Amino acid sequence: MRGYNMDLLNLIAAKANYWTYIILMMVGFYALIAKNNLVKKIVGMTIFQTAVLLFYVSMSTKKGGTIPILHHGETTSLDPGHVSALVNVADYVNPLPHVLMLTAIVVGVATLGVALSLAIKVYKTYGTLEEDEINLQLRNG
Repeated sequence: MRGYNMDLLNLIAAKANYWTYIILMMVGFYALIAKNNLVKKIVGMTIFQTAVLLFYVSMSTKKGGTIPILHHGETTSLDPGHVSALVNVADYVNPLPHVLMLTAIVVGVATLGVALSLAIKVYKTYGTLEEDEINLQLRNG
């Protein structure tokens, strides 16, 4: 039984980055669900989104992988025309997830900007950022 516990602890320690992302996701999700202040909800949304981005970037890394840049004279194994200085494609990290996450970061910053500007508009209209007070004002007319 002791060996099983050590194996479990080693597995948890080996995947510490994933546990960190899960904790960040839950903190952001908690802020979205439990907080009444709109700015706190927006911050929670940003934390949640950051955790998802970090998760995708860490999933796309490869131990021992390198950047996919070919030097002069190298060809890939996918290029049948040349056989000199063959490069194994499996040795390289796929850049597509990283590029997609850069796009997601830009979209996230734009979303954050729009959400904060809407929060400012809500504050100017209702004089508060608390959901309960805004709902009360809407009910009372």
